[in-house]
Amino acid sequence: MSDETPARAAQTHGASPPTKGIAGLPQALGAYVSWGLMPLFFKALTSVAPLEVVAHRIVWGALLLIAVLAILGRLGELGTVLRTRKSMATLCATAILIAINWLIYIWAVFNDHVVAAALGYYLNPLLNVVLGYVVLKERLSRAQVFAVALAAVGVAVLAAGALSTLWVSLALAGSFGTYGLIKKMTPVGPMVGMATETLILSPVALGFLVWLAFVGGGAFGVQSRDIDLLLIAGGAVTAIPLVLFASAAKKMKFATLGVIQYLAPTIQFLLGVLLYHEALTTAHLIAFPLIWTGLILYSWDAWKASRRDAIASVTPA
Repeated sequence: MSDETPARAAQTHGASPPTKGIAGLPQALGAYVSWGLMPLFFKALTSVAPLEVVAHRIVWGALLLIAVLAILGRLGELGTVLRTRKSMATLCATAILIAINWLIYIWAVFNDHVVAAALGYYLNPLLNVVLGYVVLKERLSRAQVFAVALAAVGVAVLAAGALSTLWVSLALAGSFGTYGLIKKMTPVGPMVGMATETLILSPVALGFLVWLAFVGGGAFGVQSRDIDLLLIAGGAVTAIPLVLFASAAKKMKFATLGVIQYLAPTIQFLLGVLLYHEALTTAHLIAFPLIWTGLILYSWDAWKASRRDAIASVTPA
């Protein structure tokens, strides 16, 4: 998933306000559909250890993101971030969090917990509301309080009836929510931020891959050419949706992009149920509607707030 909210992405890039209409919609759909279809990609790599997959994703992702920034003429931004001690301190923390998030997600896909992973990303926006309230002292509207309460009831139902996979959902939501909270306080754009994070992680990831090759425990260059190509493609799987998202965030209304983000976990949920035939327990059938209802209320409230802000911005003082 993306590393920043739509509003934050545009702010950190210094972007102009999103334009009206469908500008940016193809890029947004491309980004979120790509993220939604990620289980298909990672299912093809189940013969490789999850930690090795993450290591390859970091190394190849760093190389590709640097190449993209070079093409866009934005390597100077990356250099500025790398020389800024405060930004590097926070990005070290976010790098660790995103690596944990990737590892849990890939482990979940490998072990047939795609539905649990989808639930984690459904919970993430509502967790962001809670983190904003607790950490940033942001005020909550009545609709947001009710939305979070519905999600909490859904989580409680899962805790009672689907405890074995609840940790996957909470770990994904928690790691990504905390990641987003720290990034909110770091004025670095999504592509530059992700490039920096993968660069921070690359020495450890590359060292791990070299060690695997030395002891004969790695898959790269051993299993098959197809596996090698898929591991290299992990860089594109990381970078391309992020580039599309960054482009969409500059052009679209924030509220619209915020609603489209639910496309990714919805696709993952459908893949888990329809393609991979993961079991839906009674707890799932009760919890998911509660969480979906909470998300609808949250999105509706966000849309109304966006409309009010838009009207206020064009109303003479």
